[in-house]
Amino acid sequence: QVQLVESGGGLVQSGGSLRLSCAASGNIFRVYAMAWYRQSPGKQRELVASFTLGGTTRYADSVKGRFTISRDNAKNTVFLQMNSLKPEDSAVYYCNAEVISTTQQRDYWGQGTQVTVSS
Repeated sequence: QVQLVESGGGLVQSGGSLRLSCAASGNIFRVYAMAWYRQSPGKQRELVASFTLGGTTRYADSVKGRFTISRDNAKNTVFLQMNSLKPEDSAVYYCNAEVISTTQQRDYWGQGTQVTVSS
């Protein structure tokens, strides 16, 4: 089994910064893409940023220039540095990882971490 454990969420004022972390552990042979999604009440879950094993990054238009995704492949960990936060960034942020284990290849999700940006 594979677990994704997130940390770093919290309450911050508009214009502030937060750094999210997500570590994958368990029966892992290789982790391909890692990504962050977010979901706010009444809205669909949306992709915030992704980082492939080959190093390609992708961002939602709404966070370009403010958020930076990075990863530590040796530790199967992905980070999301969020700067210049806005109230509309408030959401539950979920980590996602495409993992190859000894038995299968599938996506895993973290439990989510709340980010609240006050105006």
